[in-house]
Amino acid sequence: MASKTKEARVEQKRYWDAQLEQRVSLLKEKGLDADAVSRDASVRKLRAKIRETGRRLTAIGGKEQKAEEMARIKAEKLAAPKIKKSDKKKMAEEKPAESKRQQKKKKRKEEQNKEAE
Repeated sequence: MASKTKEARVEQKRYWDAQLEQRVSLLKEKGLDADAVSRDASVRKLRAKIRETGRRLTAIGGKEQKAEEMARIKAEKLAAPKIKKSDKKKMAEEKPAESKRQQKKKKRKEEQNKEAE
C-alpha cells in the first residue's frame, strides 16, 4: 500500500478511518467503555496507521510546495534581463573599493619605499 502519490495516501487514510470506525463500533457493541476501546491493540494500531499516513501527506504537501517555489524562482530567473558580455566588461572595469587590508599593505609599501630612499 505504500505510495508516494497524494491521491493514494488520501485513499489510504480513508481506508484506515473506515477500519477504525468499524472496530470501535464493534467494541462498543460488545459493551466496552471508551477507556477499554482506546487500549485495544487493533484500535491503537489503526490510529498509528492514520497518524503515519497523515505525516506522509504533510511531507508530500511540503514537497509540492517546494516544487512550486522552485518553478516560480526559475520563471523569475528566465524573465530577468540577461547581462550582455559588454556590460560584464564595464562592470569589471569599475574597480571595487579596496579593502582595509589592501589599503594598509599599500601604505606600508609606500613607507618602506620612503625609508629606502
